Parts: sequence; C-alpha cells; structure tokens
Amino acid sequence: MYDLVKPGGVAVMSTPYHGYLKNLALATMGKMDDHFMPLKDHGHIKFWSKDTLSMLLLDAGFDNVRFRYVGRIPVLAKSMIAVAQKPL
Repeated sequence: MYDLVKPGGVAVMSTPYHGYLKNLALATMGKMDDHFMPLKDHGHIKFWSKDTLSMLLLDAGFDNVRFRYVGRIPVLAKSMIAVAQKPL
C-alpha cells in the first residue's frame, strides 16, 4: 500500500478492531472460539489492535497515524479506521 500512495498522500483502511477490553469481554462471555472461527462466513484471519496496526504502518514508512472507531462504543468497537500519511 505504501508504494501506491503518492508522497504527501493519505492511506485509509478499515479493519476489525481487537483491543484488550473487547477481547476480555469476548472471553468472559465464552465467545472467543465463535468469534475467531475462520471457517464460518465473515470469519477473521488477522486481528489488529491500535498498537499493532500503528507499528505496521510506521514500519512501512507512513507517519501521522490516526484512528477512528466504528460500531458500538470505542472500547468494544466492531471496526477501526486507520488514516496514515506518506511523508513528502
């Protein structure tokens, strides 16, 4: 993705959100196996927290990484939107 963005341009992506409190809530309700099942429709393969996705984007060369959360309250969000800028 870094190679596709022009210098000074912005990359925007959406990914399922998985932070500590959301994972704790899933575990407490006994929903971890069902939620992480890759064999069912809409099953997930990779899960990202704000920290891990920030690390990936910064390591790729992006800077000014920002996040917004979508669906439910932020700590239990369904998705997060990452916005990162490619330096000039």
